[in-house]
Amino acid sequence: MKTPLIDRRDFLRAAGIGFVAAMAPSAWAKTLSTHAVFATAFVKRDGSYGGAILSEAGKVLHVIDLPARGHDVTFDPVSKRSVVFARQPGTFAVVFDHTGRDEPLTIASVSGRHFFGHGVFSTDGALLYATENDFDNAVGVVGVYDARVKFKRIGEFPTYGMGSHELLLLGDGRTIAVANGGIETHPDYGRAELNIATMKPSYVLVDRLTGDLIEKHELPPELHQLSIRHMDLDRSGMVWFGCQYRGPGTDRPLLVGRAARGKDLQLLDMPQDVLSGFRNYIGSVAANPAAGTVAVSSPEGNSLAVIDAASGRIVTTNALAEVCGLAPDGANFMATTGTGEIVEVGGATRSEPDYVWDNHMLRIEQAG
Repeated sequence: MKTPLIDRRDFLRAAGIGFVAAMAPSAWAKTLSTHAVFATAFVKRDGSYGGAILSEAGKVLHVIDLPARGHDVTFDPVSKRSVVFARQPGTFAVVFDHTGRDEPLTIASVSGRHFFGHGVFSTDGALLYATENDFDNAVGVVGVYDARVKFKRIGEFPTYGMGSHELLLLGDGRTIAVANGGIETHPDYGRAELNIATMKPSYVLVDRLTGDLIEKHELPPELHQLSIRHMDLDRSGMVWFGCQYRGPGTDRPLLVGRAARGKDLQLLDMPQDVLSGFRNYIGSVAANPAAGTVAVSSPEGNSLAVIDAASGRIVTTNALAEVCGLAPDGANFMATTGTGEIVEVGGATRSEPDYVWDNHMLRIEQAG
């Protein structure tokens, strides 16, 4: 296995020290006193990067420094640790404990790989799985990290596609679902998309213990430019996914779908005004199992929609400038925007104008 560059590792270790220094004892106390908190990444107006912990009222409890832009956060309820991943083609992930017991740890990607911004823990918290780009071979992989040994990278397995993005651990604790966006990128070209004419997105199920492919589903050929990107599980175990279209801007393909094991992918029909409002771009998908709903957001279209998971019917729509981050909150959702707003959907809004909130948000339950 290849090892990370030493200078990058040293830099990231130093960034991790700054993470703890930024947290005051009073902020830890506020974090511990809340029933649940929300974790998200941000860019400040001064150009600095970080992660934030928000209260259920949308108040910023504390912030942490990141060396570059973050993307998504995953949480292990066993160890009570979270991991924030760099935005692609980023080469770091920061492990932190929002209760303040442990110092953070920075994971550096190995040579020849970079993170795609998403990851998930095994149910026992022993292993962390992260989508990564094997960029020289233009294929997606899932990197495997041993959480018991300072997140040492112990292997990888293929995603059986290209441009792997979000991944989920399904209810059996063994099957991982991966959204392969189908887009080729290489860090030598930044975030340039190199194969739009030939892209082939897919949704796959992989055995996390063996790395074997269980199922692979592709969209119809006429939708080969519909990149599958983000997912979440509803209370029935159905996987909901959101897409971003790379074809002609005048097209209006369906953008939200459902995936059930052993069945073809199903794209959800929507009223034309709702679909057009997304401007061919779904930025985040979040399920609220308690309420039986799923929310999708579009920062390109400044719009958010809540869907009844059982029927597929649109329950509500909201116009929010640059909305993207979503997480379940009571009977509804919390949302964040690129204009610094923290919104209780259907309720109060709190503004933090110094912050540009990033694409995703995670609810961390603290009860018990």
